[in-house]
Amino acid sequence: MTELKKMLRGMLYDPTDGELAALRETAHRLWREYNTLDEASPRRGEILDELFPNKGPDLFLAGPVYVDYGVFTTFGARCYANFNLTILDTCPVTIGDDVMFGPNCSLLTPLHPLLPAQRNQRRRNNGSLYDLEYGAPITVESDCWIASDVKIAGGVTIGRGTVIGAGSVVTRSIPAGVLAAGVPCRVIRPLTENDLLDLKDEELLEPEG
Repeated sequence: MTELKKMLRGMLYDPTDGELAALRETAHRLWREYNTLDEASPRRGEILDELFPNKGPDLFLAGPVYVDYGVFTTFGARCYANFNLTILDTCPVTIGDDVMFGPNCSLLTPLHPLLPAQRNQRRRNNGSLYDLEYGAPITVESDCWIASDVKIAGGVTIGRGTVIGAGSVVTRSIPAGVLAAGVPCRVIRPLTENDLLDLKDEELLEPEG
């Protein structure tokens, strides 16, 4: 089995593998260029198409953005991220439709052995160093709002329509339709009709389609 297949299945793998290194180099080159461009540049759209081939329409990333691979991340339609989105997609990251990210959010699939004897780097006979890592996937279902400075750990699923409060560290899955926050992140309460804002009719815009 290749190191790539091991990585995506959440098995221990060697991240210094040549195929994986080439994929990372491509992704890093693309996001470095993206981060230097004006928001109106048409080249940004071309880069998003290449960096995230599994994306829906109307993706907007304010930038800067940082990813390990990009090709293992899926965005649904109409997703938005403010400044400094970081996605370490050593395992699949799946983001639904109409998901919003505030500034400085991180989705972090990689995991490492807890004991240093297994976690530390090793040296091959040729003198090169490597380590063994693994990961777990992340899913953010549709209609979620992930507020600023949120960190989401590997293995987490955030249910549809949930709001994660600013500064939270999400280490366990959160159900749909709730407000959750804290370190570690916990459910505070369900979201209900009482959370509807009192907007005038002329302030509401009808969605297209």
